[in-house]
Amino acid sequence: MKKELSTTSTPAAIGPYSQGIEVNGHVFVSGQLPIDAKTGEFATGGIKGQTLQIFKNITSILKEADMTLDNVVKTTVFLTDMANFADMNEVYATMFTGTFPARSAVAVKALPKNADIEIEVIAMR
Repeated sequence: MKKELSTTSTPAAIGPYSQGIEVNGHVFVSGQLPIDAKTGEFATGGIKGQTLQIFKNITSILKEADMTLDNVVKTTVFLTDMANFADMNEVYATMFTGTFPARSAVAVKALPKNADIEIEVIAMR
């Protein structure tokens, strides 16, 4: 049985999807954009600030399932410009302790709201 995860600490979904779904001890967090829920705007600070904001959003959704970033086993990073990879990676590396999750990072032509970055995660108990 699946359970929807939703929090006002993270921007509402901008389409017909859930912020996250929990099923059988697995949490699937939808791709998060670098939007600050308080302002509705993209985070400042370039790709580093945007990556940090995305992880704040992901953390809020995981908290709804009583999980943390330590539960994350897989991430997917979408970038519109691979020139931003090093700056994203610098912030990304500080988000996890111990073993890093498996990860894919891909370049895409465009993202919703013309974002430069989007990240989705899978977490397990």
